[in-house]
Amino acid sequence: MDEDLERMTREELIEEAKRLRQGIREHRDCSRHDLCWHHPALWALLPDKTDPVPVVPEWPEFMKGCIKYRQSLDEQLPNAPRTDDSYEE
Repeated sequence: MDEDLERMTREELIEEAKRLRQGIREHRDCSRHDLCWHHPALWALLPDKTDPVPVVPEWPEFMKGCIKYRQSLDEQLPNAPRTDDSYEE
């Protein structure tokens, strides 16, 4: 699956590492409501091009997942800054 790496020069590998790091940083630096969005741009960094369509839970189950995710943030980042800013598109 990663045979393309075997054919890259040192310089190409360095550029690839920089490109991947930038994509990871963009994803890492998401905050507030941006944490909740679908991030196909991150997966587009991979050389194997697919267009996966996610299986989307029905609303009640989806909201349970959102709550679980938010609880995990409280556990993993108890001292992170909090906001009560409203969501706006």
